Amino acid sequence: HTEQFIVNALRESKQLTVSLVVETQGKVIGHIAFSPVSISDGTTNWYGLGPISVLPEYQGKGIGSKLMKEGLNRIKALNAKGCVLLGDPNYYGKFGFKADTRLILEGVPAEYFQILAFTDYVPSGYVIYSDAFNATA
Repeated sequence: HTEQFIVNALRESKQLTVSLVVETQGKVIGHIAFSPVSISDGTTNWYGLGPISVLPEYQGKGIGSKLMKEGLNRIKALNAKGCVLLGDPNYYGKFGFKADTRLILEGVPAEYFQILAFTDYVPSGYVIYSDAFNATA
């Protein structure tokens, strides 16, 4: 699990655009992060969702869904044009995410790299996440 290292690296590089937590009794039980991504065609204002996490004992209670909805609303308020993520199509499809061959994340199965466009325009090209996603400590 390197999620905490990724979040710290995003924060240190000033690329953590939206970061939300859910707490209970002073304990963080869920978190979601959004950071800008680069697209090879030069399109801007697209964001990557991730990491998102909910402690196992709190999963299945709607916490992740609430984080997703609020986080997406927050980046839309920042004039985001869309969002990308790597994850389970069955889960993220509930929020409108879907695979789209116009955007490519190298080295991953296409069906797991999904997009949610907030406008009618979907860019074409390769998506590049921040180097912070390589953090291991």
